[in-house]
Amino acid sequence: MRQFIKRTLQKINKLNPGQMQDLLSLAAEEIDRLETVLDSLSQGIMVLDTDHSLVLANKYARRFFTGTFPDQSREPVWTGIREEKIAEFLEKTLSARDKAEGREFDAEINGVQRLFSMSVWPLVQDRRVSGSLIHAEDITEKRSREARMRRMENLASLTTLAAGVAHEIKNPLGSLSIHVQLIQKIMDANKKLYFDAHPEEAPESGVGPSDYFKLFDKYLAVINEEIDRLNRIVVDFLFAVRPMDMQLRNGNINTVITAMAEFVSFELEEAGIECVLDLQEDLPLIDFDERFMKQTFLNLIKNAIAAMPEGGRLTIKTEALDTEIRITVADTGIGIPGENLEKIFEPYYTTKDTGSGLGLTLVFKIIREHQGEISVKSKPGEGSAFIITLPALQKEQRLIGAPE
Repeated sequence: MRQFIKRTLQKINKLNPGQMQDLLSLAAEEIDRLETVLDSLSQGIMVLDTDHSLVLANKYARRFFTGTFPDQSREPVWTGIREEKIAEFLEKTLSARDKAEGREFDAEINGVQRLFSMSVWPLVQDRRVSGSLIHAEDITEKRSREARMRRMENLASLTTLAAGVAHEIKNPLGSLSIHVQLIQKIMDANKKLYFDAHPEEAPESGVGPSDYFKLFDKYLAVINEEIDRLNRIVVDFLFAVRPMDMQLRNGNINTVITAMAEFVSFELEEAGIECVLDLQEDLPLIDFDERFMKQTFLNLIKNAIAAMPEGGRLTIKTEALDTEIRITVADTGIGIPGENLEKIFEPYYTTKDTGSGLGLTLVFKIIREHQGEISVKSKPGEGSAFIITLPALQKEQRLIGAPE
């Protein structure tokens, strides 16, 4: 079509008014078709002239990036970009007549945090640069899928090692614990025999062997504590990799949240943390396993407590969406750096001095077993919010006109 229009334009002086009108109609049709194609894209396209002014932008780009200035404005395009980081990137790249591919930026669009990939290329026409082409793509879901795939792969590899680790570590730990207890009993019997024979050196006297007996008890206590800690890690490990025997029952998740908030109320009070429950009263029923969901909320609350060493506010909110319910567990703690957000559900990743690094891995697995999703939003110094979505029970649907 474009070649036809070009050839016709070469003979424009020989065209009569009717032919001119047909030519303009064809040109308008071609332009409308191209604009429709551009506006149908789920990616942003912006075309600039050599002065970096906006010549053309499709609907996606206008919706998310451009300001209110008209196309014929001679201002550089970055002056109309709402997001400061993206505007700075475009100004620097375009001013240097440079090109860039796949630069990623966080941007808040309509109150929602999104991740964008931005590219800038020279626009070449007839072997000369006639402007610039900007391409923007929302890769939030793509990155989320990649992160989920990594987590599932990590869980799969963890499962392969589970049986061997369980037998190689858990059994010796049990044996160690038993023998430490036997040593403790023998030492208690020896102490009794010794002090019965030497009443002048009673344990409270602090003289003679009593000091050594106390040190012996202290060291045994440390060994017992470390054995218990290792055993808890192994138990968490096995829980993370074993298939879960889900016993789903339909019910209101608000009851579980309320029970867990009451369960940890004393611990929250001791830590100077205010707990706020914002639970929707008419929340739809869902299918869930009460044991595992209690474990989920306990882990999230414990994490929130650890994130607020100076006290703060813990908010748990439930709300109904179209076909699912959303649960938000938010704190006002120290937050999570951006580079760590995609790692926190991975096995053994932890920022704590103590802990197995499996707590959030278990949470992720439980939610996935419930056919749900979990994500996190956080900013250092502003706190974190874990967002869980679970499918709601669907009401029975009937065809129009079907009998009751």
